[in-house]
Amino acid sequence: MINPQGWRPRFFTIWVGQQFSLFGSAIAQFALVWWLTQKTGSATVLATATLVAVLPQVILGPFAGALVDRWNRRRVMIAADGVIALVSLGLAVLFWAGKAEVWHIFAVKILRALGGAFHWPAFAASVSLMVPREHLTRVAGLNQTMHGVMNIVTPPLAALLLAVLPIHGILAIDVFTAALAIVPLFFLSIPQPERTAEGPRVPYFRELREGFRYVWTWKGLTILLFAAAMLNGLLNPAFSLLPLLVAKHFGKGALELSWLEAAFGVGAIAGGLILAAWGGFKKKIHTSLMGIAGMSLGVLTLGLVPGEGLYVALAAMGLLGVMNPMANGPLTAILQTAVAPEVQGRVFSLVSTVAMGMSPLGLAVAGPVADLLGIQAWYVAGGAALLLIGVAGFFIPAVIQVEEGPKTLVGVGKKAQ
Repeated sequence: MINPQGWRPRFFTIWVGQQFSLFGSAIAQFALVWWLTQKTGSATVLATATLVAVLPQVILGPFAGALVDRWNRRRVMIAADGVIALVSLGLAVLFWAGKAEVWHIFAVKILRALGGAFHWPAFAASVSLMVPREHLTRVAGLNQTMHGVMNIVTPPLAALLLAVLPIHGILAIDVFTAALAIVPLFFLSIPQPERTAEGPRVPYFRELREGFRYVWTWKGLTILLFAAAMLNGLLNPAFSLLPLLVAKHFGKGALELSWLEAAFGVGAIAGGLILAAWGGFKKKIHTSLMGIAGMSLGVLTLGLVPGEGLYVALAAMGLLGVMNPMANGPLTAILQTAVAPEVQGRVFSLVSTVAMGMSPLGLAVAGPVADLLGIQAWYVAGGAALLLIGVAGFFIPAVIQVEEGPKTLVGVGKKAQ
């Protein structure tokens, strides 16, 4: 299905459009979070803003993934990007008219998350059908590197744009970059997975159940997912409160917030390049576990650094950035090589849903607790949990053997060879 010689022009044309869209979204999200920080100064409001962006993925993720496996993935991506662009345009109009309220931003985050619940599994599941297997790890590393580049470029650029443009102008940039992602999809095809059996397609809810079974029998992945759920329940609230950590603990402003996020980006670029040159350990999971343990040191430092230690916090964010590609890149490659193409939509959605499953609970209590006990408590708890899981994973056989993939299930598909 994949042309080993001519896959690059089609894939990278689509990929570049997606990167532009992510770039515009990152600028818009920075601007909206800082607007909420200045308008309310409330940890509860910031945590709620993150909560409403997570809930649609947690609730609808498995259902969206099963639909992605049934529908044309290119059309799913077009529709999802279109919805995201339209809601950003609507919010831009509200800001232009001077009628934007906090609840409007919450509503837009919900609608954007609905689009993302379909878009991410559609794109992630399409990569293995467009990219030869031997290049999947490199593509995953490239994605991590671009994530780092965006963390460097978008925060200071967003801070600059906030000084020279009204917020509806920044949202207009988001709409334009979303269009750049949609246009290539009208002209370039995305391969669809081959059907594993002849005859009429099985009912939707049976496919949904089979997706759960496929993941559940992969014991190593199941353990990693529950660990990720616990970690996200602690870390996502902590990082949703990063603007308040800057404003209240360090006594700084938007510029210093952009420095911290840029430091993470510099580290992510360095980590991605190191991973690309080194290739990681022979077992990809060893590289991921090392990355998780390394991230714990950065998170713990953020939780313990005093108010005058902004430069120490910058170093901690840099370390987090270096270790992030080490943790995430190999895991993505494991999934794309071990999971059958016709079930990847369901698997990627379930991975995302379970991993984010504890975030709503954490976010629901993060704001009030941070207002009461202090924001840094969340970083200490999250860092300790990261360290525990990163070290413990080396001693769990099912985790160490996760690269062997799931058991073959009749009706779902077989492992990619």
